[in-house]
Amino acid sequence: MCSDESEWFTKSVNKDPTYSDYYVWHPGKVLANGTRVPPSNWISVFRGSAWEWSDVRQEYYLHQFLVKQPDLNYRHPALVEEMKSVLKFWLEKGVHGFRVDAVPYLFESEPVAGVYPDEERSMTTDDPENPSYLIHTHTQNLDPTFDMMYQWRKVVDEFKAEHNSEDIVLMAEAYTPLENIIRLFGDTNSEGAHVPFNFEVLSNTFKDTTGKQFHDVIKRWLDVVPANRVSNWVLGNHDNKRVSSRLGVARADLYQIALNVLPGIAVTYNGDELAMEDVYISWKDTIDPAACNSNPKDYMMYSRDPVRTPFQWDDSTSAGFSTSLNTWLPVASNYKTLNYKAQKAAPRSHVKIFKSLVRLRKQRTLREGSMDMQLIGDNIIVIKRHLDNVSTIIAILNFNKTAQTIKLSSVFQDLPALFEVITSSLQTDYIDGSIVARDEVVLPADAAIVLEGNTANGT
Repeated sequence: MCSDESEWFTKSVNKDPTYSDYYVWHPGKVLANGTRVPPSNWISVFRGSAWEWSDVRQEYYLHQFLVKQPDLNYRHPALVEEMKSVLKFWLEKGVHGFRVDAVPYLFESEPVAGVYPDEERSMTTDDPENPSYLIHTHTQNLDPTFDMMYQWRKVVDEFKAEHNSEDIVLMAEAYTPLENIIRLFGDTNSEGAHVPFNFEVLSNTFKDTTGKQFHDVIKRWLDVVPANRVSNWVLGNHDNKRVSSRLGVARADLYQIALNVLPGIAVTYNGDELAMEDVYISWKDTIDPAACNSNPKDYMMYSRDPVRTPFQWDDSTSAGFSTSLNTWLPVASNYKTLNYKAQKAAPRSHVKIFKSLVRLRKQRTLREGSMDMQLIGDNIIVIKRHLDNVSTIIAILNFNKTAQTIKLSSVFQDLPALFEVITSSLQTDYIDGSIVARDEVVLPADAAIVLEGNTANGT
């Protein structure tokens, strides 16, 4: 998609021969009474018809998102080459990575005998304006989508080879079934995205999630990710409620620890390292199109504004995000106490836990070591990362609502007798750097701890 104010779109509206087919156009259907209607029943992500009439061109154009965001026509070879040129332009400017947004929507079904097929009703809502009203078999996850990602990866790899450049990363954002996420990595003949976001954890973790449920979500990913691909773990982003609001502040550190000790890439949405929470945004201050296209009664069901408020740097004007009293979205009311500066100065804080994890991730054991995960009962997960002749790292996650004592020797064999505490949830009494025996780890409710030991600590 691009803007309806772009030069490309303006020329396409006027049927410039170069740009005429850069977008998806159709004259629509004419009913028996002479009324012209959209080409199909497709619904925009932001509610209402995905087709908009152009008085100038006298045709409808497709917009799976906003009216001001017409869809590019990736079935047009010239447009495909143009977009590859865009990639090369930025690569030549020194860009080392791209995040491809809304990947499932790249392609839509082609018209049959000049008619676009309608989508079937989902029967999950009676609201015909709601995108959930339909099953999106013609507008999402079509096979050419994956090939397009493979073509872009080829552009990136060829540029890297030709210029002997540093690594260039291709990330793909796709809310799509697990098998499609795996397809985005590539197939037997082609490479795809380096990092197709793993939204399985985000989509299947809730405030009342048990240890077993979280364990199973992790295992479901690890069981299918190809051995030659790098895993990634996502629990928060700009489209979903913040981790602390969605899953509870009490577990904010637990989940941060889990994601950072698992093999692969840990993705943290800005503010989650502080355990920032969603901010109430009134209808008057709402700017998210998904909410603005609804109504004052229901807008909170659709709004993503609460998770997009300014990062809370300090206790100065607008939380240090701006010197202006008025920001794009209002600053959280608690910014004077919940901010980066305060947590940096505190003896223990969420951000200090995060920084400890980042430092740990630079060590070889987490970068190169093996991974084993065991479930104790229904609510304790123990993750073991090990690298011979380097160290053993243990993360214990207590999903219970009561304190628990964990005897690690009953979970894994040949562990060091003593471990150093690397970091732990705020509700624990452990001090980073202190020593704990392998069978004397006590964790409060909803808490986690990271330990490291080696053979020098005994067996």
